[in-house]
Amino acid sequence: MQDEKVILITGAARRVGACIARTLHAAGCRVALHHRGSRTDAQALAAELEAQRPGSSLLLQADLLDTAALPDMVSRTLAQFGRLDGLVNNASSFYPTAMGHIDEAQWLDLSGTNLKAPLFLSQAAAPHLRASGGAIVNIVDIHAERPLSGYPVYSAAKAGLLGLTRALAIELAPQVRVNGVAPGAIEWPEDGQFPPAEREAIIAHTLLKRVGSAQDIAGAVRFLMLDAPYITGQILAVDGGRSAHL
Repeated sequence: MQDEKVILITGAARRVGACIARTLHAAGCRVALHHRGSRTDAQALAAELEAQRPGSSLLLQADLLDTAALPDMVSRTLAQFGRLDGLVNNASSFYPTAMGHIDEAQWLDLSGTNLKAPLFLSQAAAPHLRASGGAIVNIVDIHAERPLSGYPVYSAAKAGLLGLTRALAIELAPQVRVNGVAPGAIEWPEDGQFPPAEREAIIAHTLLKRVGSAQDIAGAVRFLMLDAPYITGQILAVDGGRSAHL
């Protein structure tokens, strides 16, 4: 078990994050599963993974907006597993912000989860990733380069994460690789942000004429984390070709 890589994944309890965790676990990794409020889902996922391989998971509860709590996530992972080989910055807030009505709370939330937390968590993890020759994968967004109308703060925060990904690749080289995955339409928000007509328009504008799956993102993360030793500073779009002609 000491040879199994250890990967910390933020926002791992549900949806894409849980799929990333299952995929990396199936590849032989031990996983530290971060969640904020989805405790029941996180516990169920951990139980599922433990049933497959005892001692292969760890639950971490934290509010990523609490910067002071981020180093403790790394410390707890090290205390449990003795090493850290990878970090997946997946957790994200996503909602529209109308110009003229944007407030500081929205700015702090969207920039905090999508940019500030990945920076400070990466900083806390960096010494240990250097020691293991590890990797960071950030979940960016195609709208980091092509902003989504009505979502200026979110788009700007993800643009910052894209820039941070490349900056960290420079800062942490040559020991640590840092890459990003930029999803397109994968799983629709659960709060109805995109009504049916908007969803149909997005699909129509996607070259493959369909939405992707969480497994599409998880597979890309697995590749960049485990099977891409000569790739760093790159953003891999997994969007069905949508960004090719936005």
